[in-house]
Amino acid sequence: MTTIRQHDTSPKVGPRHVAVIMDGNGRWAKSRGKPRLFGHHAGVKRVKEIVRACPDLEVKYLTVFAFSTENWKRTQAEVTGLMKLFRRYIASEARDLLAEGVRVRFIGDRVQLDAKLRRVMDEIELLTSGNDRVHLTVALNYGGRDELGRATKRLAREVAAGRLDAETVDETTLARFLDTCFLPDPDLVIRTSGEARISNFLLWQSAYSEYEFVNTLWPDFTAAEFARVLAQYGTRERRFGAVPA
Repeated sequence: MTTIRQHDTSPKVGPRHVAVIMDGNGRWAKSRGKPRLFGHHAGVKRVKEIVRACPDLEVKYLTVFAFSTENWKRTQAEVTGLMKLFRRYIASEARDLLAEGVRVRFIGDRVQLDAKLRRVMDEIELLTSGNDRVHLTVALNYGGRDELGRATKRLAREVAAGRLDAETVDETTLARFLDTCFLPDPDLVIRTSGEARISNFLLWQSAYSEYEFVNTLWPDFTAAEFARVLAQYGTRERRFGAVPA
């Protein structure tokens, strides 16, 4: 399996792969006097809107950061509520996503996730495997450093088994062992809520991505604002370390 890559420097070309750090659900809920899970429920509804906007905006790949390897540090009540929310959302939206041509896949370490959640994840991946209109990738129990650690372990096993020559290993080889081996690198990474950090998200893949940090809290991030951010991306020139002509 090879990693798909796209390097187009034209500022007139919109992002084909957009990755989103969906931040601000808890603060959105708190500002309304509601518990944090209220904000997460609102955030899930926003995901649906953004996914449906992708075809008209010519976004083929959308990757969303749903739960990080560090999020286990949150209260037990919030973590349990989030896991139930993920399971319920996946099960309830499966048929609509299938009908809308959305292919759903997950990245991250599934070992810590409960069996019921893993089962519905497997089911929706299989159900939508023939779709190609939009590729929705959900990062669940995902961390960039954790991903690189798991990838290098798998690569080391291949070398130890004699199936891979250590002298031939390069960055392309390692990319084949990443969770995202089926995706092109993101053209644009968006983080909502005003925070200006990447929080261990797609560390390898976003080496040359454009970044946009917006102040809007995720539950308020509409498809119209999404379109505006994509339009701003179109004014940039991506040089990938080269000197402009």
